[in-house]
Amino acid sequence: MRTLLPALLLAPLAALAQVPALTLEQLPRPTMPPGERGPVVPAQVERWRLEAKALEYGDGMKRDEVEAAKLYCRASRYGDAEAQYSLGWMLTNARGIQRNDAEAAHMFAAAAEQGLQQAQNMLDRMGGTPLGDPPPCLRPPETDPPLAAAPPIARGAKPLSQASLWATLPLPQQAPPAIVNYVKLIAPEYQLAPALVLAVMATESNFDPLAESPKKAQGLMQLLPDTALRFKATRLRDPTQNIRAGMAYLRWLLAYFEGDVTLALAGYNAGEKAVDRYLGVPPYAETRMYVRKIMAATGGQRLHPFDASVTTASPMLLRVRAAMQTIQSR
Repeated sequence: MRTLLPALLLAPLAALAQVPALTLEQLPRPTMPPGERGPVVPAQVERWRLEAKALEYGDGMKRDEVEAAKLYCRASRYGDAEAQYSLGWMLTNARGIQRNDAEAAHMFAAAAEQGLQQAQNMLDRMGGTPLGDPPPCLRPPETDPPLAAAPPIARGAKPLSQASLWATLPLPQQAPPAIVNYVKLIAPEYQLAPALVLAVMATESNFDPLAESPKKAQGLMQLLPDTALRFKATRLRDPTQNIRAGMAYLRWLLAYFEGDVTLALAGYNAGEKAVDRYLGVPPYAETRMYVRKIMAATGGQRLHPFDASVTTASPMLLRVRAAMQTIQSR
């Protein structure tokens, strides 16, 4: 009996010793949360982030890192920089989920591009610009409208015939008459609807020719110096140069995104490279709000006439369309 008792006591310890510890690859990989069914407002996005933080740290509720990651993912898709940073940190440190440095780099990049310095610091430590496509947690949400771009047309072809729809839209009431008249006079030269140009101008500067953003965007159309030079403007404080350069950029973006107003507006705010990289409206809260505001001001028109001779179309359009066709054929 004396020899049997120690053996019985030691048996459970031996069994525990034989159970291997989980490797990083064996940690749970959070699945993508389901697509949203209706509009998502900023307050909802903030609630997701706050609940995720409480779950991550067990603050007032049972700790659950996997559920936290799902909620951070949800908020990240709608442009919440803090959620993007937090999910990147969890992925880098294997905090209850599998480590994935590639995805983490994308999360840090999105947060850094929105001005979060700690995200930029982490990105610098990881070696800079992330490679490959963004992860699902940074793809445009399912609630975003699908691409509205028209099918490709031949180079040199005349613009499409949506102009009559745009001509019926009201113009911003606060727009100074002199600016309205100038836009009406010049917009046809750039194949643009005055309603679109004035809606962009209202959102960018509220018609203040001396407006300047923290990022040094200037004038009525809030052009960055590099963008202004790209479209032949050297004096950004000159309203005529500023408006013409802004119109030239809008015309270029509409050609690049084949008339898709949502993508063109996102490109105007965040740059066309960001739209290409994120395969749609970038996961920036400012850009998403910017697009929604102008789309509301222009009656939700998704297509605008464009001239295919201005530039070649974005290669992203073909990729996204092919992916959509694949999904629809399943």
